[in-house]
Amino acid sequence: MDTTTIKDFHHPFEPYDIQLEFMNALDQQVRVHDALEEGDDNDEEPAWVIAHKKEERLAVAGRRQQDLEGRLSKIRAKERQQKQHYEDGESYRKRIKLNPNGHTSTTVDEEASYLLDDYDSDEETTKPQSNADQNGVGGMSAKSFDLLNKLGMIVKPMNEAEDLQAIDEPKIFYCSRTHSQLTQFADEVRRVKIPFVLQGMTGSEGPKSGTAEQLAEIKYLSLGSRKNLCINSKVARLENPTMINERCLELQKPGTSQDDKCPFIPNKEKETLVNSFRDHTLAKVRDIEDMGKLGKKVGICPYYASRAGIKSSELVTLPYPLLLQKTAREALDITLKGHVVIIDEAHNLMDAISNMHSVKISLNLLERSRNQLGIYLQRFRNKLKGKNRVYVTQIVRLIDSLIAYLKDTPAKSESADGLVNVNNLMAGKGVDQINLYKLVRYLQESKLARKVDGYNLHQQQSKDTPFGKPTSTMPVLTQVQMFFQTLVNPAADGRYFFSRSDEGDLSLKYMLLDPTHHFKEIIEEARAVILAGGTMSPMEDYTHHLLPHLSHERIKTLCCGHVIPVENLLALPIAKGPSGLDFDFTFEKRTTPGMIDALGVCILRLSQVIPDGLVVFFPSYAYLEQATSRWNAALGNQCSIWSDLAKNKAVFLENKDSIGVEDVLRDYSYAIEAGRGGLLLSVVGGKMSEGINFSDKLGRGVVVVGLPFPNINTAEWKAKLEYIENATLSRGGNAADGKMASRQFYENACMRAVNQSIGRAIRHQNDYSAIIMLDRRYNTLRIQEKLPAWIQKSLSNKEDSKPFSELLNKITSFFETKTAPT
Repeated sequence: MDTTTIKDFHHPFEPYDIQLEFMNALDQQVRVHDALEEGDDNDEEPAWVIAHKKEERLAVAGRRQQDLEGRLSKIRAKERQQKQHYEDGESYRKRIKLNPNGHTSTTVDEEASYLLDDYDSDEETTKPQSNADQNGVGGMSAKSFDLLNKLGMIVKPMNEAEDLQAIDEPKIFYCSRTHSQLTQFADEVRRVKIPFVLQGMTGSEGPKSGTAEQLAEIKYLSLGSRKNLCINSKVARLENPTMINERCLELQKPGTSQDDKCPFIPNKEKETLVNSFRDHTLAKVRDIEDMGKLGKKVGICPYYASRAGIKSSELVTLPYPLLLQKTAREALDITLKGHVVIIDEAHNLMDAISNMHSVKISLNLLERSRNQLGIYLQRFRNKLKGKNRVYVTQIVRLIDSLIAYLKDTPAKSESADGLVNVNNLMAGKGVDQINLYKLVRYLQESKLARKVDGYNLHQQQSKDTPFGKPTSTMPVLTQVQMFFQTLVNPAADGRYFFSRSDEGDLSLKYMLLDPTHHFKEIIEEARAVILAGGTMSPMEDYTHHLLPHLSHERIKTLCCGHVIPVENLLALPIAKGPSGLDFDFTFEKRTTPGMIDALGVCILRLSQVIPDGLVVFFPSYAYLEQATSRWNAALGNQCSIWSDLAKNKAVFLENKDSIGVEDVLRDYSYAIEAGRGGLLLSVVGGKMSEGINFSDKLGRGVVVVGLPFPNINTAEWKAKLEYIENATLSRGGNAADGKMASRQFYENACMRAVNQSIGRAIRHQNDYSAIIMLDRRYNTLRIQEKLPAWIQKSLSNKEDSKPFSELLNKITSFFETKTAPT
């Protein structure tokens, strides 16, 4: 690769060629720095006027950044001088006075706080609403404005008129799925040393000629949830995120006594603490745990106070929900205009958007909510007036209608799931007269769900548990409210389904089918959007089903190779077992005793020639259970396959409910380090296939059993494929195009899961591994083309006619040429 034209990107180490390629491609497409030079210039103005405006903007930006850097540099110097005192010394805040028993006191008339305020529906047409309120109703999805309010995303910003943070500096929003991934990202950012961004610009005072280059400190901000940032021990100990949210909001209600209020919540009197927290936050890179520690030292809630630093920051990290939901961005006062958005782990993006806007409620949950509402009405019925009584009655009728539907149609159906006509959900007495838009608005403005849930929790705590102790009570009426909100969604965007579990439990589900609309707002607002991931192949789903409104010219793709040389990877499809039986792991054929036995013997032979750790991915937990059950049975007078596997390597199983995953990984690693070797049996799409790195000895071999196609006979998948066919027709395609598009989508869903699993191995330049794909279909060109390019380069083709013994010899030879990295 010719690197002479590639800039110095200040990489902390000597970068790989593909890293240089990636950074250069980004530099060509996205230039954050140029945002300072852009403005609302008039093309008809003289060139010297436009040039002067640009120069003035740069000068203003330079002075503004220098002012901020001046404050932050003092904080950095103080932290360097007093680090030990800062970490272990007296906190900045005054000591909080608690009752002797450590509990907050309760007011005499605590139940009154659960009574609904008077409500007048006329206000629905005259009361001005914020943008967040409007978006909570018009075109609203399941994650409504009220839910966001419950999750703590609704907070009024402090007066920022004269504060530097009122200037929204050009920045990057980096988004990933989990806080652990964001913490890893923070560790990498700490390694980066870059020069002062504005040095050399007119009006800024960078380093003088002949002086050492001034390094810039990246103004980095971590945003997170209450569960991760709450510093009130009496709230944080509740552990359940929903209960933490509820308790936090409860402590902020008007009328709450001073002793009961959370002492860390920002207010007008604490603006100095908020500003101190903001400046300390931006002074150095802090991950989400550091933010919590800083909040305790300053004596201010990091969950709320962190928002004061958004506009002054240069790099903001946040989990998926805070970026991908418009109401969350508005509640945080985040605007994407002029900024760059990076979404990591983007192979999950479409599913993540769909899941955020999908809701499932069970019959049991509906009945519990109906019961809780009854308890609430029994206590407050005589105190409810006017519209409150009308709307509460409508809510009861709608819940009763949903219960009646589930007890009728699905209960009598022979199918385990099915498509639901939304009109049938509304067939209860008087339900057809309900204005759903007004009802949803009432639920948002009256906070009925919160009051009912809070009152029932209060009742349970006062009767059964000590005050403040966590309970298993969940805000069930809030979940029902989320389902109500889907009833006003555009009909074309999603579908309703019923399902019956193996235990006979009935549920209703709304599933978003088209994520385009929700992501389109981000695309249209941001300066640039980067979708990044190591296993995004096949790519066509993103252009066809996430970005269909964009022209091909606006979409740039980059598919990098791998850091390892081609000879460090053996990718081998195996079509026949040791006995010559064709490996056909289709749903109809994979459960036969002969196929399961052949698979067991194959894995045994592979474990004998692949050193150290071998990870095997099964298509489902059910099939893994079938296989291990069969292998544990003795075959005549012979030892069981399971005992033979255990003699060769220590065997470990992934648990379906993900309990003890860390323990399994630890024991697997110990067995390998002890020289025993390890065989880890896991599942595609399970915990082991997401975010776990099997580098070096942990993943010398990765085996994928079959192709994990979703069950195409489920009502949900039928609806998905039908939707894709109809969408293709609406864009001018014919019936054949629609069938092809739905087939591609179905295959791509399978192959993305496969690619995510096999991507767990090979994590650095000197690593090496064998990737074995067991199924005759892996020899077809159609499937091979959906594998990542770096896998295809090492793919050993035309092996379907070769006997298993010959392929085993090939694997043996591969490892004989390798030595473990020192």
